[in-house]
Amino acid sequence: MHFKWKYDPPTDNENQQAKELGEKLNMNLVLSQLLIKRGITTESAAKRYFRPQLGDLINPFLMKDMDVAVDRLNDAMGRKERILVYGDYDVDGCTAVALVYKFLQQFYSNIDYYIPNRYEEGYGVSMKGLEYAQQTGVKLIIILDCGIKAKDEITFAQSIGIDFIICDHHVPDEEMPPAVAILNPKRPDDSYPFKHLCGCGVGFKFMQAFAKNNAIPFSQLIPMLDFCAVSIAADIVPVVDENRILAFHGLKQLNQNPSVGLKAIIDICGLNGRELSMSDIIFKIGPRINASGRMENGKESVDLLVGKDFQEALEEAKLIDKYNEQRKDIDKQMTEEANVIVSKLASQKHFSSIVLYDEHWKKGVIGIVASRLTEIYFRPTVVLTRDGDLATGSARSVMGFDIYSAIKSCRDLLLNFGGHTYAAGLTLRWADVQEFRNRFQHYVEEHILPEQTEASLDIDAEIDFKDITKKLHNDLKRFSPFGLGNTKPIFCTKGVYDYGTSKVVGRSQEHIKLELVDSISGTVVNGIAFGQSASARYIKSKRAFDIAYTIEDNVFKRNQVQLQIEDIRPAEEDIPKK
Repeated sequence: MHFKWKYDPPTDNENQQAKELGEKLNMNLVLSQLLIKRGITTESAAKRYFRPQLGDLINPFLMKDMDVAVDRLNDAMGRKERILVYGDYDVDGCTAVALVYKFLQQFYSNIDYYIPNRYEEGYGVSMKGLEYAQQTGVKLIIILDCGIKAKDEITFAQSIGIDFIICDHHVPDEEMPPAVAILNPKRPDDSYPFKHLCGCGVGFKFMQAFAKNNAIPFSQLIPMLDFCAVSIAADIVPVVDENRILAFHGLKQLNQNPSVGLKAIIDICGLNGRELSMSDIIFKIGPRINASGRMENGKESVDLLVGKDFQEALEEAKLIDKYNEQRKDIDKQMTEEANVIVSKLASQKHFSSIVLYDEHWKKGVIGIVASRLTEIYFRPTVVLTRDGDLATGSARSVMGFDIYSAIKSCRDLLLNFGGHTYAAGLTLRWADVQEFRNRFQHYVEEHILPEQTEASLDIDAEIDFKDITKKLHNDLKRFSPFGLGNTKPIFCTKGVYDYGTSKVVGRSQEHIKLELVDSISGTVVNGIAFGQSASARYIKSKRAFDIAYTIEDNVFKRNQVQLQIEDIRPAEEDIPKK
C-alpha cells in the first residue's frame, strides 16, 4: 500500500522557537521542532512532558459523585456488606476489575469479582450477573468500563436491595441509570478537567479518592499502575495529560516490578529482558488478555491478573496464549471471508463506509475483523453476526470520524449501543440489519471528509541519514509513551538507494530487509519494511526512492538502531501539506 504523505515544514517563527527551546534543553533542532509541533513551547512545559509527575494527577474529588461513591464504599466496608467488582470482558474491563479488586482486597475480605460471559450474557449488566449477586448476598456492585446505559437492569437491582457505583468512560444517554454514584468524566454535568480516561483509569481515580479519604499512602497505589498502562494502550485512548502520567509510570512499573499475572504474560510473549513499550502491550500483552473473553470467559484473565503465585499464573498464561492462537485462526478466516464479500459488492466501492454481516461469524472476534477492514479499506466499518433473532455488532472508525455519533443516528433501530469516537458496539433485530446499513451509510456519506478515507501518513520531519545518531534515538525515547494524541514521530528521507544487500525475507517472502544509503550524506543504515515486498523489484533496480519511517532499536544488534519503513515510493513525488 502506498500512502499519501502530508508534511508541513516548520515556519520561520517555529524554527526560531525550536532553536531557542533546543538551546535551553540541550536538544537537537529536529527534536525541539517536534516539541513545538506538539504545542510544547516552554522549558517548563518540556520538563513536564519528559518527566510526568504523579504529583500532577488531578484531584479525584473534582469528578462528579466521587464523594458519594467513597462514602458508599466506606459504609459498605463499615457494615461488612458483601461487595462485587463487576466489569466488561475486554482488556480495559479486566484490568479495571483486577485493579479495584486487588487494591481493596488489601483492606477488606468480603469482596468478589464477576465478568459476564460474552456468549451467554452479552455486554454489560446481565440478569445472570444480578442473580449471582443476589444469591451470594451482595449489597454493593462496583461496575467498571460498562453500566452507563444499564438503566433497566440497575433499576431492577435497586428493587432487590443492591446498590451500584458506576465507573465508566463511554458516552452516557440523556437519562442515566439510578445508581448511587456515577463516575464518568464524559457526563455532561461533570466538570472534571480531563475527559479521556479509560475504564481502568476511572477505577484508579476511585481508588485514589478512597485512599485519600482513608489516609492510605499514595505509594500503595503505585503497584496498580501497570494495569493502567495496559488499559490505556489497549483501549486506544489519548496518551496526553493525565493518561500520559498514568501510562508513563505504569510502563515504569510494568518494566521494573510487574504484577504476578502480567509478569507471566510477559514470559509467555517472549518479552523478557527488553524494555516494554506501548506497542508491546497493543500487539502482544493486550490480545492475550482479550483472548479469554473472545474465545471463552473473560473471568479467566482476571483470575490471572489478580493471582499471587507465579507458577499458577504461568499455567493460566499458557491457557490464554492458546486462546489467542485459536483467536488468530478464526480472525484470519473471518477477515478473508469479509474481504471476499467486500470484493463482490460492486456498490460498496461507492460508499464511504462498510457494513457486513454473516450469521455464522463468531461474536468474540467481529471487533478485530472490523479493525482489520478499517485498516485495509480506510472506511468506518460495522461487522455484525446473528444471535437468534438479533444481530450484534462491533464498529471501528478511521482517524477523525466519530462512529459513535453515526450509530446513534440510527438509535430507533437499535436495542442497545454504546462506545466512543473510534469504537462502538450495537445490538438490533436481525430483520432491521439492511435498514440500519442503508441509514448508517447515508449518515457517513453526509458527514465524513474525503481525506478521512485516504491512506495518509503525517510526516513529522525530513532528515538525512547522517542525522540518525544514537543520541537522537535516545532523545526520541523521551517522547514516549506513544499513542493516540502523542504518536511516534515519522521521518522521511528523499533520494535513497539500495546499498546492494537488500533482500526479501519472511515465511511468505512478504517483508524486505534493507540496507540503504542516502544520496546527500552517503551514510548507510539498516531497515525493515514489513509487508512491502511488492516494492523489492523497484528497490533492486538501483533507482532512487523516498522512504517514510520510524527509528527503532535493532533487537538483533544491541546498541544499534534500524529504520522501520512505513512507506516506499519513487523519488521526487511532491509531499502535499497537511
